[in-house]
Amino acid sequence: MAESPAQTRKAPNEWWVGIVAGMASYIDAAAIIANAIALVIYQMTLGITPDQIGIMSAALTICISIGAFTGGRAGDRFGRRRVFLLTMALIVAGSALNTFGTTFPLLLTGVVLIGLGVGADLPVSLASIAEAASERNRGKLLILSNILWLVGILSSVTIAATAGSLGRLGGQLLFGQVGVVALLVLIGRLGIPESPSWLAARDERRAGIRTLRAAHTGLRELVRGPYAKPFFALLTFYTLTNLAASTGGQFNTFIAVNLAGSSVEEFNRIALAVLPFAALLSVLFMRVVDTRLRMTFFAIGGFFMIVAVLVPVVFGFTLATLSTSLALAGIGGSFAFEGILKVWAQESFPTMLRASAQGSIIAIARLCSAALAVVTPALLLGYARPFYLALAVLTAIGLGVAWLVFSGRTGTAFDHEAELAPAEAPVPPARLQGHGVAG
Repeated sequence: MAESPAQTRKAPNEWWVGIVAGMASYIDAAAIIANAIALVIYQMTLGITPDQIGIMSAALTICISIGAFTGGRAGDRFGRRRVFLLTMALIVAGSALNTFGTTFPLLLTGVVLIGLGVGADLPVSLASIAEAASERNRGKLLILSNILWLVGILSSVTIAATAGSLGRLGGQLLFGQVGVVALLVLIGRLGIPESPSWLAARDERRAGIRTLRAAHTGLRELVRGPYAKPFFALLTFYTLTNLAASTGGQFNTFIAVNLAGSSVEEFNRIALAVLPFAALLSVLFMRVVDTRLRMTFFAIGGFFMIVAVLVPVVFGFTLATLSTSLALAGIGGSFAFEGILKVWAQESFPTMLRASAQGSIIAIARLCSAALAVVTPALLLGYARPFYLALAVLTAIGLGVAWLVFSGRTGTAFDHEAELAPAEAPVPPARLQGHGVAG
């Protein structure tokens, strides 16, 4: 089949695509932290009520989930480029409303737009990175997005630490930086063409050529056939490990104040010191994620993730144990959490299912974490140790499922998706037995 002009055009630098598309993770983290802090500032300066803060916080989480599901599906059906340009425009518009709006309806609208934009952008941008990369650096570029996620957290926390006392201006700076960064990313993405893999799959479908990437497009294929195993494994892994991770992210300050007798400033200074450490470990993981050492590091990270949750169970909830738990979670999360999920999710599914699969996984996992967050304060105040023990067990189950499914993989969906599929039957499971990494 002859190549289209779009397919023969010189491809952009892989690392440039990795940075510009990976900034979705930066904006995801920066927006969530900014929303949590800025709304408290607006409570004191604009008269936003606690109930309204609760509504907007819930709306952000729900809209990220809705955006992840719908954006992932749209990216597979209509192309990566259309979606990742629209999502940045939504985030810019929502950030402007939250920066300059003064009433609850305007602020709520801004939160909704940011949530939908962030959620829809994540699976599509990650698919764009994976499809622009080569076998030599695909894992590295996906882990880079995880480092940008940490930088996003650091940026919002730093602004809060330096401008949190400036009244409404502090909240405006928090939301404003999200909007400015999203605008710069939008400009950067204008020069990135459509994914060659997606264009090839689209052209093959139009020509009636049944390659694996062109023949497998329906959502039902994620829950049956050869793709069901990696889909349910990744869904279980991310949903269960994210329960403990999101509990820490949302409620560590609550625990420090209410159970450990610390202050907000004291604990967050410690938390701020851990972020650069976690980023350095992610850089280390970038060097090994495309080698046979990937699963060794995953096992090490999984061990530290479980121990991090068990430390307060064994030794109680004090500032020392929380700080230790935070540091151990930084080690574990660098090797065995969202970064490796991003890598496996791209490797396990063909082009026309890749963003749909990851969008569905993100949507379900974040909705489960949001549901748990509703009752978490009560559980922490009444049953802190049993609650954390349960989180440790669930984390171990999620890690165990991932190990069982991915530890023996020796190939990826990228290795096979250009091959012809059988005329009528689904793709044989033996064809895609490998979803891990080649040595």
